[in-house]
Amino acid sequence: MLNSPDLLLDKYDVSLRNGFLPDIPLLSLQDPYYAPWEVIAQDLTAHIHARTLRQAVECLPVLDTSRLQTEQEWRRAYVVLAYLTHAYVWGGEQPMDVLPPAISIPFLEISSHLELPPCATYAALNLWNFATASPTSDLTCPDDLSVTLSFTGTKDEEWFLMISVAIEARGAQLIQLMLDTIQAVTVGDTKRVAASLTEISEGIQELSRILERMYEHCRPAVFFHQLRPYLAGSKNMAAAGLQTGLFYDLGEEKGEWHQYSGGSNAQSSLIQAFDIFLGVEHSTTGNPKAEPPKSQPPVGKVGYIQDMRNYMPGPHRRFLEMLSQCSNVRPFVMASKLDSPVRDAYNAAVMCLGTFRDKHIQIVTRYIIMAAKLPPPEQTPPRLNLATTTCSQMKNSDGNVRRGLSGTGGTDLIPFLKQTRDTTKSAANYAD
Repeated sequence: MLNSPDLLLDKYDVSLRNGFLPDIPLLSLQDPYYAPWEVIAQDLTAHIHARTLRQAVECLPVLDTSRLQTEQEWRRAYVVLAYLTHAYVWGGEQPMDVLPPAISIPFLEISSHLELPPCATYAALNLWNFATASPTSDLTCPDDLSVTLSFTGTKDEEWFLMISVAIEARGAQLIQLMLDTIQAVTVGDTKRVAASLTEISEGIQELSRILERMYEHCRPAVFFHQLRPYLAGSKNMAAAGLQTGLFYDLGEEKGEWHQYSGGSNAQSSLIQAFDIFLGVEHSTTGNPKAEPPKSQPPVGKVGYIQDMRNYMPGPHRRFLEMLSQCSNVRPFVMASKLDSPVRDAYNAAVMCLGTFRDKHIQIVTRYIIMAAKLPPPEQTPPRLNLATTTCSQMKNSDGNVRRGLSGTGGTDLIPFLKQTRDTTKSAANYAD
């Protein structure tokens, strides 16, 4: 199966050139029928500032999704409605916990088609929300990328999102390397396995360098006060005003309450692919472990990392499932001698991934923990959202400000990230 990478990757909507990114997403829906969505979405920032966003959304007609033809159109519609949803919920002094039928009905249909939840996932914010300066632009360079939709209209938001897009683009080469390494293990080619693992280490180091470019154009205060509130979901957001989640109103007194995580880098199939390939397993209990569990976790208890696969496009989720079934690198490495080149190359790759997560923790600390102490970059009306809740928590904290702060995905932010990092590094074995 792994001998036909082009066919294999196409099946999972993954490409050798772009990885989990599409070639180029649609900039807008061209059918005039969907103009009511696009008109508001393209002017989202102005609507939010003028406090006209909610009224505009409530005046929308319920549009039929049957006119969406290509997958590109379905994805664009998903991006547009994800932005309208989160702007509607978080774009006022108090969050709205009821989503109007004009958004709920088509959004649920589109999400079902794409096998995604109806919220602003990583796919909506990053994978399907970028544009290039030209057809020959380098997708690994965030300078050459721009967003198609924005909550704040700032360069800071654009840069924050496009850094992830650049990482995804650079990671495309590593996807093929991982598949090649798995194939090398099946034929027992130790030398090739070691060489591939070394290339993967170098690639992850490049991803870390791209991640560190975050500081160039994304100001912590802008991210924290202006952008981050819109990335929040409806799960574990009681303190921010959504006591029971978000009600998706279907009209005629029909509808359902749902709680969904917001956008999170844990929803990146690329990052999870590294874990699967290297045999890093993240526990549901909060205790780091590198080896597979001896018994299955309790029924219904699913770890956050695993749950985030439900926020990935269906084909990408199935790619990770396939990779889990094929992954053979860690057992092969552990059967090698302690000081062997393949063991050293594997440990180096694991530590590079751990270092990548170290850098992520540093960014979170700067853009959330430290940024919460900064004043908003401009005068804004008082609002109840994730930013104001975090600031309040920190003011009332007992000094341990890193605990109890929720991420946009609804996690206990810093402990979760540290546990994930520690679990990653513990997969490296320097002793039998």
